[in-house]
Amino acid sequence: MTEECIARPTSAAGLECGDARIATADGEMPAYHARPQGGERLPTILVVQEIFGVHEHIRDVCRRLAHLGYLAIAPELYFRQGDPAGHTEIPRIVAEIVARVPAAGVMADLDATAAWAAANGGDPARLGTTGFCWGGRMCWLYAAHNPALKAAVAWYGRLRDGFGKLDAHSPISLAASLQAPVLGLYGGQDASIPAADVEAMRAALAASARGSEIVVYPEAGHAFFADYRPSYRATDAADGWQRMRRWFVAHGL
Repeated sequence: MTEECIARPTSAAGLECGDARIATADGEMPAYHARPQGGERLPTILVVQEIFGVHEHIRDVCRRLAHLGYLAIAPELYFRQGDPAGHTEIPRIVAEIVARVPAAGVMADLDATAAWAAANGGDPARLGTTGFCWGGRMCWLYAAHNPALKAAVAWYGRLRDGFGKLDAHSPISLAASLQAPVLGLYGGQDASIPAADVEAMRAALAASARGSEIVVYPEAGHAFFADYRPSYRATDAADGWQRMRRWFVAHGL
């Protein structure tokens, strides 16, 4: 990946953290999970990776959520296509790995992750998801896919064009099909997501009865939550995190 994860890691004290293997139709998918020690029937959050994969920042997000009382699990959704940790340029990661990941396969893998969580201390009636960049886009798609989902929070996920021919459906086109309310968090200075797309999504959501919302941070760019990158904006990241917490609680998680 292009940046090192340099943020101070969240403590694992009081948590059960570790690796998992999730059964899928064509092999075991690695994942990282965290939850309060001894917790059972916990609300579950599927954490969907950035394009860089399940690196330390994503594992840290899982631990932060576990400290709030969740079973948080991040599946390695590129496990069939390759490990982005071996690449140094974003365009190469996209071309050689991300573009080869079918969105339909991601939906199936997230379903498998939810099933694993339900069998390992999670409450299947309280399922949510959050994701970042590529993962933010997948959260929108998953909210249109899984009727059991209670809520989603999508951080700066693309709303129109995907990452290749295998990722063809746009969140804008699926706005009326959302099964759960989605909170979208975006940066007003994000060069990779046009402001016109954000406004088009806002308009599409206004016609939906699911109660989804979009929040735009005017001075933030892409990846403003990523505290290991120069794009990080502490105030906006903290506000987004609090909004996410309130969103999940308001929707029964």
